[in-house]
Amino acid sequence: MSTIDASFKVCALLGFPAHHSMGPAIHNAAFEALGLPLVYVAHDVAPADLAAAVAGTRVLGYRGLSVTMPHKVAALSLVDEVDAMARAIGCINTVVNQNGRLVGYNSDGQGALDALGRAGVSTRGRRVLVLGSGGAARAVAMTVAVRGQPAELEILGVVEDELVRLGRDVAERAGAVVNARMLDDKALVAAVAQADVLLHCTPVGMTPDTAHSLVPRELLRPALAVFDAVYNPRRTLLVAQAAERGCRVVEGMEMFLGQAMVQFELWTGQKAPAEVMRKVIEARL
Repeated sequence: MSTIDASFKVCALLGFPAHHSMGPAIHNAAFEALGLPLVYVAHDVAPADLAAAVAGTRVLGYRGLSVTMPHKVAALSLVDEVDAMARAIGCINTVVNQNGRLVGYNSDGQGALDALGRAGVSTRGRRVLVLGSGGAARAVAMTVAVRGQPAELEILGVVEDELVRLGRDVAERAGAVVNARMLDDKALVAAVAQADVLLHCTPVGMTPDTAHSLVPRELLRPALAVFDAVYNPRRTLLVAQAAERGCRVVEGMEMFLGQAMVQFELWTGQKAPAEVMRKVIEARL
């Protein structure tokens, strides 16, 4: 690694906890690969200290921030400007310091859309099914609906108020037909049968609950593209069964990589070294 001196700028993760993050390994490898005078560190920041921490990074001239749980919503009100997509999603996970002015973004949804694109899966003019209505589902559904230009977006969730709000918010901003319904067996069977692209955005199948999938194997068919936002384990039961059934699959690791690439490019203005970053992630999953 290059010798770090006073010419280096800092990018940092703010989370609670933050010590488990792969961010430092991923971004420092990417900065090093391009010879950029940047270094990435992780800070444990308790919720009560978030405002002071953000203000401190401004004073210290940090170049950018990653913002993770539980700060993504609270950080929205602590920056000077919020990107339109992040505003629609309702939280930020990325901050860019533009000459002392802090601008907030959300890279999660774009990371998912980019992951689909790298896998050759287009949502344009297609029937897209989103499973879930929480934070990940909101970022993915909003971004895909607005930027991915589907013909129809179906959202199935289990938290009624959250689901209704997501359906309403997406419908207000998208040109697509948007339907939000409560998830049950009947609705799932009908929605999967009609979908071209399935985007799973719930925690089902995540470590340690790896023996479960929200979508029964028999509903999967070769014409269906299947994306799973879960990246631990790398190959969830849903992804494994979808591959067995002949579906084109996109692992959650690709979204994780994609959102990190978006962050890198916002901070540096340069194309992210995807393979360098991918290798770091693969080595740690």
